[in-house]
Amino acid sequence: MKTQTKHDDWLREKLQDAEFAAEFLNAAGEDDDIKTYLIALRKVVDARGGVASVAEKTDLSRETLYRTLSSSGNPTIKTLSAVLKATGLKFGVSAP
Repeated sequence: MKTQTKHDDWLREKLQDAEFAAEFLNAAGEDDDIKTYLIALRKVVDARGGVASVAEKTDLSRETLYRTLSSSGNPTIKTLSAVLKATGLKFGVSAP
């Protein structure tokens, strides 16, 4: 249990850096399962302001944001873009 806490603390600290957070999300986006990306985005949200702060910046309720970023969430592009913007990030496209 102690090791997990250390890893979570390390990851939260690293995700505060925008470049690391972007690479983290890009890596998660390579997985074919959208759940991986949504869980990664939730970790970024937690590290870069928290759900309450991001919900306020996106005009979403906390409950809606929690549901959106859950493994069963199904966010729209508009919502994802708003969440990324609220965390200081943005969408990008690159060639493989």
